[in-house]
Amino acid sequence: MRQAKDQGWTTPTWRVLLVAIVAIGMMAPAQAGNREQAKRIHDRLTGVPPSDTVLQTMEGLIAAGDARGAAVEAMKNENFYNVTLKNFAAPWTNRDQSVFVPLNDYVATVIGMIRDDIAFNTLLSADLTYVGNNGVVPSAPSASNNDHYAELERNNINLRDELTDAPQSSISGIPSGATAGVITSRAAAEAFFIAGTNRAMFRFTLMNHMCNDMEQMHDPRLPPDRIRQDVSRSPGGDSRLYLNNCVGCHTGMDPMTQAFAYYNYVPNPNDPTIGQLEYSGNGPGLGGTVQPKYFNNDLNFPQGFRTPDDSWDNYWREGQNAYLGFSSGLTGSGSGAKSLGEELANSEAFASCQVRKVFRTICLRDPEEINDRTMVDNLTTEFMTTLQYRMKDVFAETAAYCKGP
Repeated sequence: MRQAKDQGWTTPTWRVLLVAIVAIGMMAPAQAGNREQAKRIHDRLTGVPPSDTVLQTMEGLIAAGDARGAAVEAMKNENFYNVTLKNFAAPWTNRDQSVFVPLNDYVATVIGMIRDDIAFNTLLSADLTYVGNNGVVPSAPSASNNDHYAELERNNINLRDELTDAPQSSISGIPSGATAGVITSRAAAEAFFIAGTNRAMFRFTLMNHMCNDMEQMHDPRLPPDRIRQDVSRSPGGDSRLYLNNCVGCHTGMDPMTQAFAYYNYVPNPNDPTIGQLEYSGNGPGLGGTVQPKYFNNDLNFPQGFRTPDDSWDNYWREGQNAYLGFSSGLTGSGSGAKSLGEELANSEAFASCQVRKVFRTICLRDPEEINDRTMVDNLTTEFMTTLQYRMKDVFAETAAYCKGP
């Protein structure tokens, strides 16, 4: 120490230098080994630790530069389906967006489509549902109650192995052409078609599957010719509120919610657990009886649009919301919920939303850093092209990205 002092290095100076060295060491990113990365991938995808055998297999794959393959190995675990995917889809099925809801046909369909690599851009249009294998639980799938799915969950049935696909129309009793994937599932109907004016179904589909709410879609410059009669043109006696606020959402929403004109959820007045989807049409574009809810408060503005059928048009293909990236292979108009579901699910916004939801689930954060955003953008493009809308691949790619340095 005498020599240090002679050279101008006092004891306080050494202390400052030591603190600086320690701080720099703490700032340097910790490098996780292959085994730690494998465990992180498995934990994030399944919520449970891997067995020694699985961990060793995953560690070897990562060592060989195949982190994606390690993620695929982890997804073989039944908890990826029974826990991770159930919790992934559950908030989409209720207005509170709560994960604490019973298993239902909506959630089971999401799980089954991901397991079977069904193109996810058919989620909002397919005549498809997933049910338990024949005889696995006493209750059969029903259009009027959720007993079948509640029993699957109560009995801890392995959804990875015991779910099977079925035509939704064979259970709901509505025409195949009127089915629209999870939009016409019993769970979605109960949550979003009940009472109201059917605008809730559109809004929550937008939130859950395009990651936007109506506030983000507000565009008062579009034509207001399809805004329904129940919307007051002078709310509170002030027409400026309508022109500057109400019109911005309804110009786009009302022409598209016309697709749901023949749908309603009818609950049992004596038992809230019983009820089913009602369809009053003859098929898309074939006419039918518009549900009375479409004429609620029609005297608010009698000169407004009066819904005649289930035809719809997407005004958002023009103006500021064109950035949603609707498919040039579709016309932007049609009849019924199925064709509207195709319009929404083939947009770039739909694909991006799915990738971002997976990122949030697996990486436990939103993609805010530049590298995260670049990864999400690239994976979105890949999801729509080479991956052909296979969600399991999105989970694998995301888990590989978020395995840690």
